[in-house]
Order: sequence, then structure tokens, then C-alpha cells
Amino acid sequence: MPSLSLESRLDGAVGGKTAAALGRAFGMKTVGDLLSHYPRRYAQRGELTPIASLPLGESVTIIAQVTRVGERSMRARRGSLLEVVISDGRGEVTLTFFNQPWRLADLRPGRRGIFAGKVGEYRGGRQFAHPDYELFDDDDAQAAARSAQAWARALIPIYPATASVASWQIKKIIDLVLDGLAPIDDPLPDALRDRLGLLSASEALFQIHRPENEDEADLARATLRMHEALVLQTALLQQRQFVRALSATPRPALPGGLLERFDDVLPFERTPDQVEVGARIGADLVAPWPMNRLVQGEVGSGKTLVALRAMLQVAESGGQAALIAPTEVLAGQHLRSMARMLGPQLAPELMPTLLTGQMPAAERRKAALRVASGQARIVIGTHALLSDSTTFADLALVVVDEQHRFGVEQREALRAKGSSPHALVLTATPIPRTVAMTVFGDLDVSTIRTMPAGRPGIESFVAPVAEKPGWFARVWQRAAEEVQKGHQVFVVCPAIDAEAPPKGKAADEAPLAPEVEGEASRVRWGVVQVAEMLAVHPLYAELRVATLHGRMSGEEKDAIMRAFADGQIDVLIATTVIEVGVDVPNASTMVILEADRFGVSQLHQLRGRVGRGSVPGLCLLVTESAPRTDARSRVEAVARTLDGFALAEVDLELRGEGDVLGDAQSGARSSLRLLRVVSDAHVISRAREEAEAILETDPALRQHTGLAAAIERRLDVTERAAMAKN
Repeated sequence: MPSLSLESRLDGAVGGKTAAALGRAFGMKTVGDLLSHYPRRYAQRGELTPIASLPLGESVTIIAQVTRVGERSMRARRGSLLEVVISDGRGEVTLTFFNQPWRLADLRPGRRGIFAGKVGEYRGGRQFAHPDYELFDDDDAQAAARSAQAWARALIPIYPATASVASWQIKKIIDLVLDGLAPIDDPLPDALRDRLGLLSASEALFQIHRPENEDEADLARATLRMHEALVLQTALLQQRQFVRALSATPRPALPGGLLERFDDVLPFERTPDQVEVGARIGADLVAPWPMNRLVQGEVGSGKTLVALRAMLQVAESGGQAALIAPTEVLAGQHLRSMARMLGPQLAPELMPTLLTGQMPAAERRKAALRVASGQARIVIGTHALLSDSTTFADLALVVVDEQHRFGVEQREALRAKGSSPHALVLTATPIPRTVAMTVFGDLDVSTIRTMPAGRPGIESFVAPVAEKPGWFARVWQRAAEEVQKGHQVFVVCPAIDAEAPPKGKAADEAPLAPEVEGEASRVRWGVVQVAEMLAVHPLYAELRVATLHGRMSGEEKDAIMRAFADGQIDVLIATTVIEVGVDVPNASTMVILEADRFGVSQLHQLRGRVGRGSVPGLCLLVTESAPRTDARSRVEAVARTLDGFALAEVDLELRGEGDVLGDAQSGARSSLRLLRVVSDAHVISRAREEAEAILETDPALRQHTGLAAAIERRLDVTERAAMAKN
């Protein structure tokens, strides 16, 4: 076989048919894709994996020994059925083959091998129908007799597999490719590799696929983790360099200007974190390159104030600032909040303008004209800001609120409406440090931890109504008691109508939590069902109850939220449309039904809607999930702490890192191979430092060709584009 490189096409290395199968199963296109399909674990030839606990319906690979073989004629149709019983010493599984009597020659009692198939059930026992298998050679068994210890130590890689491509088949293909692999340029500088005691790139690939013992496999994994971390961090820092190579118009704050006038009349002292983050943003806005900063902070920590001060600073030179929010409710809330903070003197000068898709056509045209002429120096809107018909006179600052609700394409579409505008990204979903380095490594990250003084706090309780059915009635009694005290109540539901046929969910219905053990298969409580229940509840007969959800028009939603904010509604039954930004100081209580259907961060966001004024907050997390399930763990974690940063770590542990490149940035699917942002924080930090040092002396990576090639292989066009738009 000719020498292969990691860039070699897979069909040229293993043949078109095999390459096509690997492409369909795993998306592989190159030799590098194949060799980065690492073993998920290793088995020893003497190891017997537990058959008794095989999961039904899953494709698995096991090591076992043939114990019994039988062949019989089938009754219902012509032909024979071969049944082979294999055992691991603790359990048995039956292999069935139709009309294949020739397998009797191979599958004799006493033969050992690797068996791969989808676990089925027949007459109460586990079964593989037509499994793939590879038997150990008799020579191996004889060698084992001569040297049982060495035979037992020999490791067999077990690969992530599918029903169509078994683990042992992947091993055969990888062995074929490894035998023809040419030496690889190392992405790690020699000095770094020597300092950390790591392997060369070629050695690491050989040892992870063909380890003689666990120590060799561990060292190979450690080396390849550092490869991943260094490649990712270098690519992110290169993107930061690219942004800093762009030129931006400096936007200084002027003595006696808008920002100074705003600060002079501010009725409260800014928190130390608000002051520090504001100073950093102020410095960014006068730098010769565009600002690219992420500000994260707890719900109610004052991110809106920080963003408004940045808007005022760019407005001093005639620049416009555009804030894009994920919902019309939140956009309207931002407009009212900012107009109130600006006051009667500054608001007319800056003319804060709302632009959303649900506005009446005439009103929207007027708003668009104010934006296009530059008369509106603060513009707040939803996706309508991205419309081709929306133009700006001088877009100087883009503010993205709740960044996780927008894809990079949408953020880039707004930035493209200006000439290298500054960008400020806000999130109330705290991000663990290692995630910030891997997902937002090309942004400068600032954190607001200190909260404004005087907040009364929130108490949170789990109501496990499956175990304690009486608590369901108590939840509604407790909510009614809060209304009797003069306070207001949110009730959050996971759906609009639990009884409606599943035609497709509104955006505010989609739960973030995956379906796992302990969660019901369908929603029981929608906005419609709760409204019907409270309509006949004696405690609610005199209360003012309203509903709010994503299928209402923008005008309807805005009218309901205004009425709730003005105290004209006692109980608001809503979907997650109220998740972010809704500010009603008199709201004291939040009831979240089927709380286990939401993610940890989403529950924390929802809870942040209460306890925002002088009234203490109460959050009741109603769940039917069973104890000690992931679903219940999420809910209990939220009830235990108000620390969003601690909850972000819990959320990361429960949900996985997600696809840290491209548009998808959360969930169980991860584009990382071996690197884990929770357990490998020290590796990521070290790689960040090394990447900074490398780029400082060699920004084009001309002396680090192996690293440049690894980045080129690792980041496809889509991922490169996504990083460029973060």
C-alpha cells in the first residue's frame, strides 16, 4: 500500500464500498477522520463482559465463549434455524442464524470471540439475530495455554459502532490504514511535548489503536487530548487576531457628554463589577479594532445598565447602537426599561426606537425611517432588525441579548449592516470558565457577579407530587395566599395545549431537557389546561387570571405584559416566553409545572423573574419525576442554590459539553473527541497559554507547520465560518 497521510481520501485507502459505509455511519471522509475515531474502551481477551445487563435495542459488542449449538427445521417456513448459545460465565445470549448451517464449522463449543449485534429479546432471554462476529484463532488459545497472563493482558479496542458497522470491522479497517500510514507532522512543539512527557503524533495514534497495556493507552489519550486543546485554542486566538486586524472608528466618551450626563443623574451607585466591566467596555470602544466582548452575569445583576452605557458612549459621536432580543416581549421590556433609565432629558435626544415584525405596517415604516436616517441612535428589536429592508445610518455597536437564542448567522447578519461595528454579547446563563474558553475563546469575557443591594432573595422548593399528591393542591393554595397579600404570581407550563395534536411546537414550547429516565413521555399541563383548572378553582374565583404564549400576536403579548406589569393581572399563566428580561417587581411567586422538562439553566432563568423588587421571591418546582433520576436531579439542583455559576457547572455535567464549534453549542452531542471541558480544565488552560505564546512569536504558524495542518484538518469550512462570526 502506498504511504497514506491524514489528508488522504478514505475511498483511496480502504476502497469505495467500505469508505461509503463509514461515511454513512460516521461522516468520515479522510484517513484522519477514521484514525480520530478512537476506541471508547478496551477489553482484555480474557475479560468476560456482563451479558445479563445488556440493554435491549442497542448495538453492542461483547466477548464471550460458545457453550451450546443446535440446528432445527423451522415450522412456519422452509429452511433451518441455527441457534448458538454464548456465555460470559454470568449470563447467556442466543445467536440466531436462518438458513446458514455452514456456520456450524466455526461456531463450535469452546470457541471464543467478539460478537456484535443489536440486543433483542425472545422468550424472556437476550438474543442477537444474525450478529457479526470474529473468533479468536486456535493459535491464540494455544498461546494462552502457554502464557495465560500475557494472553489476558492483550487489549482489544472497542469502538463506537452502529448496526451496520461493527466494532471488530472498524478495528480491521484501522489496522489496514495504520500499516500504510506515513510519518505525521506533529502539532505539538518539541519543547512542549518533551516538557509534558507526551508522545509524538505517530506514536500516539498507533498506541491508542494498538496499545499493549492500559498505561500505553492512557499516555496516547493524554497526548491526543493536548492535540485537541492546542488546535482549538490556537484557532480561536487566530480568529481574535483576525478581528483585531480590522479597523474600527474610535468612540470616546466626551467631557460633559451623554454618558457623563447619564451617570450624574443615576439614582443609585453602580456595583463594583458594573464599574469594572463598564471601564473595560469604555476602553474597548476607543481601541483601533472592533470590540468583541461577552458579558455574563446573574439575572438582575445589571447587564442592561452596562449595555446602555456602551450605547451612550457610541451615540456621542453620532453612532447608532442596535440591541437584538430573542422575543418581542423582551424587546418591548428593554425599550421601556431603557427609556425609563434615560429619563425625560436624554430619551428625546437618543430616541430609543422599537422595531419588530409584529408591529403594524405604518408604525414599522416610521420606525424604520428613524433608524435609516440616524435619528434613532438606540434601536431595539427582534429578528426584524435582520431584514434586508432595515438599514442604519451609522451602526457603531451591536448588542446581542441572550446569545444562546441566536445562531452565528443571525449575529453576523446584523453586524454586516455596519462598518466593523463593535459587538457586545450578553448572557444571563453563566458559563463555566472552560466552556467560555472553548466556545467563546475568541471573545473577551467579563463577568458581573455582585448583585445590586437590597434584593430580598428567593426561596425555592421541590413539590414531588407523584410521591406526595396532596402537595399539588397546596401549591395552588400557596399561590393564592401570595395574591391575597397583594403580590402577583407567574405559572409556567411546558406547552401551550397538552391536548392538542403534535403538529409542531411553538418556539416557547420546546423543553431544553432531553427525554431521560424519570420523565413522562407527554406533557400533562399546558397553558390551556391550567387556565381551565383555575377557572373553576374556588380560591381563584375572584382573582384576575390571564394567559401568555408564543402563538399570540405581538400586540396581544405586549398588552398582557403591560397589564401584568401595571398590576392589573394577579396570576399570569405562560410558557417560557417570560423566561428572560421580564421585570415585574411586585411578582413574588413562580410555579413551574413539570419542572423536570426544563434544563437547569432555564429553570434558573425562569426563577429570576421573581424577587426583583422589595418582595421576597418564592419558586415552587412541581415535578412527577422519580427520585434519583437525572430529571429529578436537575430540579433538586436548582432548588439547592441560587448561584447560577454553580448551576452552570451542574448543567454541564448533566447535559455534556455540546458541539463547541458551529451553531450548536449545547446538548449531548459533542464535536470534541477526547477532550472534556469539565474534567480537562487544566489541559485547556495549559493549551491556551501555549497557543498565546506560539502566536506571539509566530502569528502565521510558519514555524509550526504541523499545528497549522492540524487546524486545517480539524476545522471544516462551516466551523471556520462559525468561528469567524462569533
